[in-house]
Amino acid sequence: MTRKLLEEIERGSKNALTKKRIITYYMYNRSSTIPDLSKELDLSVPTVTKFIMEMCDEGYIMSYGKQETSEGRPPTLYGLTSDSGYFIGVDIKKFSLNIGLMNFVGDFVDLKMGIPYETENSPEGLNKLCGYITDFINHANIDKEKILNIGVNISGRVNPELGYSFSLFNFEERPLAEIMTEKIGYKVTIDNDTRAMTYGEMVKGLVKGEKNIIFINLSWGLGAGLVINGDIFTGKSGFSGEFGHFNVFDNEILCHCGKRGCLETEVSGAALHRKLVQCVQDGKQSILSKRILHGDTSLTLDEIISATNKEDLLCIELVEEIGQKLGRYLAGLINLLNPELVIIGGVLAQTGDYILQPIKSAVRKYSLNLVNKDSVIALSKLLDKAGVIGACMLSRRSMFES
Repeated sequence: MTRKLLEEIERGSKNALTKKRIITYYMYNRSSTIPDLSKELDLSVPTVTKFIMEMCDEGYIMSYGKQETSEGRPPTLYGLTSDSGYFIGVDIKKFSLNIGLMNFVGDFVDLKMGIPYETENSPEGLNKLCGYITDFINHANIDKEKILNIGVNISGRVNPELGYSFSLFNFEERPLAEIMTEKIGYKVTIDNDTRAMTYGEMVKGLVKGEKNIIFINLSWGLGAGLVINGDIFTGKSGFSGEFGHFNVFDNEILCHCGKRGCLETEVSGAALHRKLVQCVQDGKQSILSKRILHGDTSLTLDEIISATNKEDLLCIELVEEIGQKLGRYLAGLINLLNPELVIIGGVLAQTGDYILQPIKSAVRKYSLNLVNKDSVIALSKLLDKAGVIGACMLSRRSMFES
């Protein structure tokens, strides 16, 4: 049923566009009465009643029962029908995949975290990715015809509007989203991974009405998501947020972007991994020393974070050093943007106060007092689920808000 509505929306039908507005409203307001909805849409109550009744018959909307009221006849609440459509979110990590299946109202139906997958920037790597997504769909216990969109998080430069990725799987002149749509057999949209995490925190995480936000993705790399006046800021081509590629160090370390001295070379999970290995090889002690000295190349960032949270002093020292450096340059962003909220997310956020307190200390030291007093700095609420939640929600948004 929902696919039919989408086809009508694409054709520009006036009635379909009004139904789209109703669905978008209920995406952010779980339920409401017809009079409240008519005020929001600036349409008459009889007109809205007509649309609601039609959409109930079509299966998009359902009655949520009577609204509690102290006097008079209680009005009926309406909202989205949960199984009228589904969205899939795919969050690509360096060594794993997180894939989620979300229903029309935004609740997970299925979620697979930590599927082993080493990102390989090749046609074969893309085929493997599409194979994992197809396998997930095949095992989903739902009506497959109701899958409306698949949102995929890609690191680096991504133009979500045109569907191009310029940092990963950029092998053809055609958009990556179009290629993946052909391979999987369902509509695919793509977006930057940090932007998806930011959106996840906006709709289901830490954000409670704040309109100006900086989200820091501190994972293997370093990125920033920006929310300005309540909207995700993408920049002209979708390339905003490349915080990790501020050129600030004279360390001559080659960044994966091809330049030297990027902030990411000292402030990232990759930097933490590199420094821990070097420190152990130089004779410092860690609970991971034995593995490193035996040349175990499978050491993951999750294991380093686990060691940090087990009070490994060397890991704590290195995490705190990264936090101090991040805080210094984050102070510049705070001075520039004056945000209400700064969210520290990504894998390293799982070290808790070991990363958060050095960041706060450095921000206080290097930012303007009046400006930093406006900014609450806090850890991500969604942590490792931020990306897959954001991918699902952006997948839904691209269908009904574009």
